[in-house]
Amino acid sequence: MNGGGARRWGWGGGGRAESRRAEAQAAKDAAATAFYELDTAQRDLRISIETLAAVDDSPASRRAVEDFAEFGRRIDQVSHEYIATVDAHDLERDDLDADTASRARRAMDEAREGLERTRADLERFGQGLGPLLEKAETQLARLAPAVERARQALLGATKALDAVRAAGLRADEAAARLAALSPELTRLNEGAARHGVRDTLQRAERVLHEAEGVRREVELLPERAAETDRRLSSLRTRAEALRHRAQNVGPVLSELRRRFAVACWEDLQNVPDQVAGAVRQAEEKLAEARTARQEQRWADATARLSTVRALLNDADEAVSAAGGRLRRLNEVSFDHSGEVERTRFAIRDAQRLAMAGRSHPDPRHAGPLDDSVARLERAVAGLSGRHPDWWGFVTELDAIRETVADVVRRIREERAAGG
Repeated sequence: MNGGGARRWGWGGGGRAESRRAEAQAAKDAAATAFYELDTAQRDLRISIETLAAVDDSPASRRAVEDFAEFGRRIDQVSHEYIATVDAHDLERDDLDADTASRARRAMDEAREGLERTRADLERFGQGLGPLLEKAETQLARLAPAVERARQALLGATKALDAVRAAGLRADEAAARLAALSPELTRLNEGAARHGVRDTLQRAERVLHEAEGVRREVELLPERAAETDRRLSSLRTRAEALRHRAQNVGPVLSELRRRFAVACWEDLQNVPDQVAGAVRQAEEKLAEARTARQEQRWADATARLSTVRALLNDADEAVSAAGGRLRRLNEVSFDHSGEVERTRFAIRDAQRLAMAGRSHPDPRHAGPLDDSVARLERAVAGLSGRHPDWWGFVTELDAIRETVADVVRRIREERAAGG
């Protein structure tokens, strides 16, 4: 009977130990699952963090990277505790008793809870990164199309360059600019993994802008060459015409000297030399422009043609000034009444405007107008002698009309501001 009792006690104690062993094993399995899930969550979030670090350099992004690193240290700690717990409890021992199995189960539960708490905190942290990750993913989505656009722009510029070269245009400057983009294309091909998403996006935009600029420049070269040729021909024709016109300046000056006082033509004495010098310089610059055109130095050709145009404009104005002076002096010396009446009408019209709506004119307006009347009278009175200073008379009347026009402008501006 005692023996039978002993066997029953042994069977019952063994059953309790096996039950505790099974519970401990279940706790160990649960802890292992928690360990795996935490490791998976960490690896998944690490991909997002690496994306964030590559794309976003904002303070919020840097803080997220630092926080994830801190989570890494915490995960290492709970993982170490889990592994140490597993190593400390051998559930396969034949002599495992119920108390030891219970202690193992509790240790496994504690390890599991630490792992699960850490995973829950990590998941909450990952959820809080939503806006930052959305922004980063948007930039990533832009990356491939941006790089492809840059490559296509380079290809387009290269094809355009080949086309104009086939037409006999060298386009050396554009070719040099395109060659300078080659290292940038190499970096684009190396990708964001090496250079970062942000820098790669910026590089793609820069290459796109530069390549499109080269393409536009190259495509305009045939038109630029044709326009340069047209300007060369037009300015050469104009220079020849101006040289012929300049031959009339001498006779015009002779007539001015013969018929009018010195004051009427003295300032025109240097016109023949001025025109001859301007035409000579223009022809020299035209020759330089032709050479630049032949050598396809487009900027130099354009600059010299602009200088030619300015020289010819000056010479043309000088020739026109001499002829215009003679015509105007002929008109006014024959009958100066038209100039006088035109000036008097301008003064009277301004006086009526100054008095409109007033019983007395504003002294600021009346003073210059009264002075203009006196100046007109003095100018007319000065027309005396065999050779009056008709040019002084004409320029004085021009000045009077300008003074009157200034008064009219002031009156209208003041009334507009007041009303």
